[in-house]
Amino acid sequence: MTIPPCQIYLITPPVIDDVEAFLPVLESALSAAPVACLQIRLKNLEDSALVQVATPICAMAQRFGVAVILNDRPDLVDPIGADGVHIGQEDMDYLSSRELLGGDAIIGVTCHNSKQLAFEAAGAGADYVAFGAFFETTTKEPKTHAELEILSWWQHAMETPVVAIGGITPDNAKSVIDAGADFIAVSAGVWAWPDGPAASVRLLSSLCLEPRSA
Repeated sequence: MTIPPCQIYLITPPVIDDVEAFLPVLESALSAAPVACLQIRLKNLEDSALVQVATPICAMAQRFGVAVILNDRPDLVDPIGADGVHIGQEDMDYLSSRELLGGDAIIGVTCHNSKQLAFEAAGAGADYVAFGAFFETTTKEPKTHAELEILSWWQHAMETPVVAIGGITPDNAKSVIDAGADFIAVSAGVWAWPDGPAASVRLLSSLCLEPRSA
């Protein structure tokens, strides 16, 4: 079985205090190499503040042809102009999110390290499932730890794309890619990379394009 090349699923920093200062940084990252998706993940903001910060981020990403996914909030996808939503197990459920957003929206579902949750999400029609965390992460406190085997198993068992998330950096991404991830979700591994976000995106992109090891 030939597995298509892995792609980059970028996640914003958890806090953006100055969106105008962040936009040039985002532009440099998106200019460095192809990025498939950008998840806007900003917690603990009032709805109006989230819309205000996320809207220009969304617009810039879409200018680069990047699909924009809003974390947790299907109700704010349309006001922000995003392409879809990423929902956790405690957020609005998949079917309600689909009813709200319609058939064209991208909806991905966090499945932690559970094959059962992933089966249920894929069966309901999710556009992708996400497993993690695969490594230690400073971005958030992971609820679960996932083993690389679950990516290989999913890649051979199912057609629904799979996103690997949690502590991924250019230093460890190759193992996740080789295991079968369709997308690698990266946050601190880009924004906190010592040589800068653009350098990280270039490294990750080159890893994605390498032939996968068996």
